[in-house]
Amino acid sequence: MSTTQDPSPILLALPSFTPSLALEVIPRGVTLHRLFVQADGRTHDILVGPENPADHAVQKYTNTLVGRYANRLPVSPATLTRNGLTSTFTALSNESPSVSLHGGPIGFDSLPWTPIPLPYFPSAQDEGDARPLLFTDAELETIQSELQTSVLFYRISEDGEQGFPGKLRVETLVGLVDPRGPATGEEYSLGSVVIVYRARLEEEGKVTPINLTQHWGFNLDASLKDGPESLSVKDHKLTIKADHTIALTETGLSTGKLAPVAGTHHAHAEKKTSKIGESFPEKGYDEFYLFSRPAAPIPTRLPASAFQASGTVGVTSAEGANVLKEILKPREQTAEPLVSLESEKSGLKLVFDTNQSGVQFYSNNLTSPEKNARKKIHGGSGVFGAGDGYGVGTAAFLEFHEPLAAWLHPATLGASGDDTLLASGEVYNNFVKMDVWYKSPASAASQA
Repeated sequence: MSTTQDPSPILLALPSFTPSLALEVIPRGVTLHRLFVQADGRTHDILVGPENPADHAVQKYTNTLVGRYANRLPVSPATLTRNGLTSTFTALSNESPSVSLHGGPIGFDSLPWTPIPLPYFPSAQDEGDARPLLFTDAELETIQSELQTSVLFYRISEDGEQGFPGKLRVETLVGLVDPRGPATGEEYSLGSVVIVYRARLEEEGKVTPINLTQHWGFNLDASLKDGPESLSVKDHKLTIKADHTIALTETGLSTGKLAPVAGTHHAHAEKKTSKIGESFPEKGYDEFYLFSRPAAPIPTRLPASAFQASGTVGVTSAEGANVLKEILKPREQTAEPLVSLESEKSGLKLVFDTNQSGVQFYSNNLTSPEKNARKKIHGGSGVFGAGDGYGVGTAAFLEFHEPLAAWLHPATLGASGDDTLLASGEVYNNFVKMDVWYKSPASAASQA
């Protein structure tokens, strides 16, 4: 198994000689290096990114976990109040003097995370922090019984790290779920990727901002290597069930107001073709969409009292005992997804589920082929700076989280009511699940 400093990925794969899903995860930044999809005899890697795992250190925010706070925060002193507790906080600038992006100059994306071996068996040799503390015993049993393959990471973020108050323990579970449910017409399941983020303040009397996400970028056609057109996601169909985006300042900060999507290029449901390229804005997409209806009914906060050191007994909280089992339940096929991404060309479709209030859609605008490396499976040389990297519009980044700086802007709170503050005595609980589907491109074309 990789160590925290070793860039070698940890391989997760569904059990098969030719697994329908296989995922490579790097401990640094809990980075998803490759996501292989086997469909109809063809291998796709649906994540953009560098060939060399070590290049993630310079190709920032490419499929990494970002935090303590995803998206943008203002760089100004703030008083944080929750559950009768108070802390003070000033974010550290990095994107500009007035903006802190993705947790500051040295965020979770660029820091080492420690893998915890799974399945986990408590023993007298357990020492220190390298054991699951934010998943109950019932959930650990669910990991073993329902996840075909998984890895659990943790890190301790010390009080004051990047300006954030409170010593914070974070655990992140990444796993694969085998295909579930029957095929729907000519479309069938290839399995699912699930990511669960948990966090807890290790000190009493503290409050801290927290808003985690996976900054993953998808291209469902790039592995076809059909020339420049296969690198663009403008022919991908995107569904986002949102009535509003968050209105932004010129520096990308929240204004505290909501902007209706009706009649704008953000109204993806109104597009005739549903394609990203229809009414594509000059500067591309980089907005937060607030879902028009509640996401999955999974709480974003759990009582810390529901969690004890693994191997103990007496976890009785109905809410905290096995939330993971609810997360892993198959999505009802009749339910309309909040977010989906699909390609008629490759036949691949991604359907997302989450308990977060919205999604940031970013179309890879702030890049150029000279500034990154493109995977060989996507037709690149794999060499960083060779000039054949990914250009503008080559990925759909879909980052599920709560509204940016939500505690400052009550009018932008989503259906969960999450103000993105965590107090002592609470456990942060955030998940995203991505179901992967396939339909023969010939079938898709005949129905277009």
